[in-house]
Amino acid sequence: MAHSNQARKRIRQNEKRRLRNRKVLGDYRTAVTAAKEAIEAGGENVAALVKLAEAALARAAQKGALRTQTAARRTSRLVQAFKRS
Repeated sequence: MAHSNQARKRIRQNEKRRLRNRKVLGDYRTAVTAAKEAIEAGGENVAALVKLAEAALARAAQKGALRTQTAARRTSRLVQAFKRS
Protein backbone atom coordinates (compact mmCIF):
# COMPACT_ATOMS: atom_id res chain seq x y z
CA MET A 1 0.00 0.00 0.00
CA ALA A 2 1.16 3.53 -0.73
CA HIS A 3 2.46 5.45 2.25
CA SER A 4 2.89 8.97 0.94
CA ASN A 5 0.18 11.32 -0.28
CA GLN A 6 2.00 11.62 -3.58
CA ALA A 7 1.95 7.84 -4.09
CA ARG A 8 -1.75 7.69 -3.21
CA LYS A 9 -2.49 10.40 -5.75
CA ARG A 10 -0.51 8.57 -8.43
CA ILE A 11 -2.57 5.43 -7.75
CA ARG A 12 -5.79 7.42 -8.21
CA GLN A 13 -4.51 9.02 -11.42
CA ASN A 14 -3.31 5.72 -12.86
CA GLU A 15 -6.65 4.07 -12.20
CA LYS A 16 -8.55 6.86 -13.98
CA ARG A 17 -6.20 6.69 -16.95
CA ARG A 18 -6.39 2.90 -17.08
CA LEU A 19 -10.18 2.98 -17.28
CA ARG A 20 -10.16 5.74 -19.91
CA ASN A 21 -7.58 3.94 -22.04
CA ARG A 22 -9.46 0.66 -21.67
CA LYS A 23 -12.57 2.20 -23.23
CA VAL A 24 -10.65 3.79 -26.11
CA LEU A 25 -8.60 0.67 -26.81
CA GLY A 26 -11.68 -1.55 -26.67
CA ASP A 27 -13.46 0.62 -29.22
CA TYR A 28 -10.48 0.54 -31.57
CA ARG A 29 -10.02 -3.24 -31.24
CA THR A 30 -13.70 -3.84 -31.97
CA ALA A 31 -13.58 -1.64 -35.08
CA VAL A 32 -10.39 -3.24 -36.40
CA THR A 33 -11.71 -6.76 -35.81
CA ALA A 34 -14.95 -5.96 -37.64
CA ALA A 35 -13.01 -4.50 -40.57
CA LYS A 36 -10.66 -7.51 -40.78
CA GLU A 37 -13.55 -9.96 -40.72
CA ALA A 38 -15.36 -7.99 -43.44
CA ILE A 39 -12.20 -7.97 -45.58
CA GLU A 40 -11.82 -11.74 -45.25
CA ALA A 41 -15.50 -12.42 -45.89
CA GLY A 42 -15.74 -9.90 -48.73
CA GLY A 43 -18.80 -8.15 -47.35
CA GLU A 44 -20.68 -5.27 -48.91
CA ASN A 45 -19.70 -2.38 -46.66
CA VAL A 46 -15.99 -3.17 -46.27
CA ALA A 47 -14.91 0.36 -47.18
CA ALA A 48 -17.13 1.87 -44.49
CA LEU A 49 -15.82 -0.52 -41.83
CA VAL A 50 -12.21 0.19 -42.80
CA LYS A 51 -12.92 3.91 -42.57
CA LEU A 52 -14.44 3.45 -39.09
CA ALA A 53 -11.40 1.44 -38.01
CA GLU A 54 -9.07 4.15 -39.29
CA ALA A 55 -11.00 6.76 -37.30
CA ALA A 56 -10.88 4.61 -34.16
CA LEU A 57 -7.11 4.16 -34.52
CA ALA A 58 -6.62 7.89 -35.02
CA ARG A 59 -8.79 8.63 -31.98
CA ALA A 60 -6.81 6.20 -29.82
CA ALA A 61 -3.55 7.83 -30.91
CA GLN A 62 -4.91 11.32 -30.35
CA LYS A 63 -6.03 10.46 -26.83
CA GLY A 64 -2.66 8.91 -26.02
CA ALA A 65 -3.89 5.35 -25.58
CA LEU A 66 -1.75 4.27 -28.55
CA ARG A 67 1.50 5.71 -29.81
CA THR A 68 1.12 7.68 -33.04
CA GLN A 69 3.46 5.44 -35.00
CA THR A 70 1.69 2.31 -33.80
CA ALA A 71 -1.65 3.66 -34.98
CA ALA A 72 -0.15 4.67 -38.33
CA ARG A 73 1.41 1.22 -38.84
CA ARG A 74 -1.82 -0.61 -38.02
CA THR A 75 -3.84 1.70 -40.24
CA SER A 76 -1.42 1.12 -43.09
CA ARG A 77 -1.61 -2.65 -42.75
CA LEU A 78 -5.38 -2.56 -42.61
CA VAL A 79 -5.64 -0.44 -45.76
CA GLN A 80 -3.14 -2.68 -47.56
CA ALA A 81 -5.24 -5.73 -46.70
CA PHE A 82 -8.34 -3.89 -47.94
CA LYS A 83 -6.68 -3.04 -51.26
CA ARG A 84 -5.50 -6.63 -51.75
CA SER A 85 -9.01 -7.99 -51.30
